[in-house]
Amino acid sequence: MLFESYALGTTALANRTVMAPMTRSRAVENNTPNALMAEYYGQRATAGLIITEGLSPSPNGLGYARIPGLFNAEQVAGWKLTTDAVHAKGGRIFAQFMHCGRVAHQNNLPAGARVVGPSADICPGQMWTDASGMQAHTAPHALTEAEIAATVAEYAHAAKLAVEAGFDGIELHGANGYLIEQFLNPLVNKRTDGYGGSAEGRNRFALEVAAACVAAIGGDKVGIRISPHGVFNGTGAFDGVDEQYLALVENLSALKLVYLHQLDHSAVGAPPVPAANKKLLRTAFKQTYIAAGGFDAATAEATLNAGDADLIAFGRPFLSNPDLVARMQAGAALNAPDMSTFYTPGEKGYTDYPYLP
Repeated sequence: MLFESYALGTTALANRTVMAPMTRSRAVENNTPNALMAEYYGQRATAGLIITEGLSPSPNGLGYARIPGLFNAEQVAGWKLTTDAVHAKGGRIFAQFMHCGRVAHQNNLPAGARVVGPSADICPGQMWTDASGMQAHTAPHALTEAEIAATVAEYAHAAKLAVEAGFDGIELHGANGYLIEQFLNPLVNKRTDGYGGSAEGRNRFALEVAAACVAAIGGDKVGIRISPHGVFNGTGAFDGVDEQYLALVENLSALKLVYLHQLDHSAVGAPPVPAANKKLLRTAFKQTYIAAGGFDAATAEATLNAGDADLIAFGRPFLSNPDLVARMQAGAALNAPDMSTFYTPGEKGYTDYPYLP
């Protein structure tokens, strides 16, 4: 099944492999994608679906050094290089919207932007800044309700720009402790207004963003990634997590989002997502379900054959194997990824991994 075609809403996929979103930090001046990034994604266009690295729908969301944005004409033009390269090889590509929220340092933001979050609590840990090296995260400004509405509007505007840039759709990043998950998780969201204080309140921001993007470009072009038991950037499991996420997913399904992308981080050392949780959300979401987390060709095939997913996402294997689909079909060995070049500028460890001879 893994190498069979699949209809993702109105988007025809050549196979059921998905290139998972992976931060690469190669954007250039003003957080703009360039020809090198187009080459990288074009090399991997044999994936059934590519989901880009996280790109910010707002200047306020550019938490890390050198991550790309999609909120102005220059960035639209830069991303058009990538979508053209992927489409020229018959591929399909969604843009992942990653607003970093409080996972940010002010040095990584452009002039006039600020670090924001649902609450004023500082994200634990540090992050790299090109200007000053490793730094503690900047204290976030707690968004007012009016500012939340403006942020939702930024997502919807970016969705329209994504279509203008040639993307086949977008994915909302609701995992890894970024802004959407910051609202979802009570370990981070300390609000007592209509955007916090209860499961329904904490789900509100995610649902408003999803509804706004669906209204802007249509549900067949909008997916979402979640990880209810993730432990990144100060998040983690909490009392009632499964019940809250079931309600969230039922509402997302009713909005007719084209897919639900559920991530299990246990392959990289996080606590495993309970199988019962995956089954619950898989059943609750009536459109396409994408499973991600530590798959190889054999486990992907088994998961598809069991009916536990419709598509399978691969992360690091696609990073170091531009011809991953061909390698898996042939049962060939995979290139090992070079972790030292995951987030460094330039082509080394980016576009120079070898193909099968």
